[in-house]
Amino acid sequence: MASQTIGIIVNGATGRIGSTQHLANALIPIIEEGGLALGKDRLLPRLLLVGRDADRVAAVARRHKLADWTTDLDAALADPAYAIFFDAAATQQRVAVLEKAIAAGKHVYCEKPVASTGAQALTLLRQAQSRGLKHGVVEDKIYLPGLQKLAALTRSGQLGRIIGFRLDFGWWVFDGSEQPCQRPSWNYRAGGGGIILDMYPHWRYVIESIIGRIVAVASSAWTATPERIDERGQRYRVAVEDSAATLVEIEGGVFGSVGSSWATRVRRDDLLTLQVDGTKGSAVAGLHRCQVQSSAQTPAIAHFSVMQDIGADYREGWTQAPPLSCYRNPYRVGWEAFLRHVAAGEPPACDFAAGIRDIAFAEACNRSMQERRWVAFPPPTESTA
Repeated sequence: MASQTIGIIVNGATGRIGSTQHLANALIPIIEEGGLALGKDRLLPRLLLVGRDADRVAAVARRHKLADWTTDLDAALADPAYAIFFDAAATQQRVAVLEKAIAAGKHVYCEKPVASTGAQALTLLRQAQSRGLKHGVVEDKIYLPGLQKLAALTRSGQLGRIIGFRLDFGWWVFDGSEQPCQRPSWNYRAGGGGIILDMYPHWRYVIESIIGRIVAVASSAWTATPERIDERGQRYRVAVEDSAATLVEIEGGVFGSVGSSWATRVRRDDLLTLQVDGTKGSAVAGLHRCQVQSSAQTPAIAHFSVMQDIGADYREGWTQAPPLSCYRNPYRVGWEAFLRHVAAGEPPACDFAAGIRDIAFAEACNRSMQERRWVAFPPPTESTA
């Protein structure tokens, strides 16, 4: 079996997403297993880590037994040994570094969102296309085991005709006064922060993959925690929303809701739950588990009492969805698909065109909030399809 090496620049390697999800959970396991199988051959990633702090990026390299790291992004991009550039750094820096990488002739793969606006993302797409470069964006949530189980149920028709859904996400993020804030301060600043730009690109592909094409939205958003303390101990004003609620219309007349907040305490099955209701049954998926209630299991509730609790246990009558035949890390699934796209010409799983639609969903929700009305969400145009 022959082996070939492919060089990958990992920018933002010291962040949680870069070091944990993409290195520890995806690229390092591929390397440790001798590379990715491509027919009778194997493709072995060779990594060059890039970070702004030399001590931190060196520590990440040591942890993963990697020899190559640098703080000089321009030098990394100039090295012809590396064909792929991957970005997991802060959102507000992404457009500039992706433009550099494309200009250097690198295939580009990046965390979401591709850019802060759809117009910026479309420019990046056209730049990559004009140079014949491959491009991809991370869309990991659809590969979570709970959502994979839910997707299998909707595909099989077990729930019947879909009639509604509800997506709930979030937890309490401390403001830094009682306990340290669990999210970096840039998440709460203009130019890349906000829960809509951060999380709604995920909800677009989750909803359209499992339920159907989105055709319109009506959204609202607000800032529940107006002041926070940053990494240096300085108090600052939050410039973006930390909570949002959206009504979503799906093609065919199905409606649902999306609620997301960094200012809510969790009392539901998981940090992320998606309930889909159908004529034959309902299912509720979390990150890992998925519960189903069929029509036969559905209780015949006729009334409620204003005087006393009738004592119903609404969690009875739900059963576990069938287990997955196998499960692989979502970030690894994305990396393997992109590597096969680059090295073997396989169709892309989610390219910049998909990333543009992710951002367009966030922009439609923001526009709805600003104009206080329903906003249409048209299908992808040919230029981004």
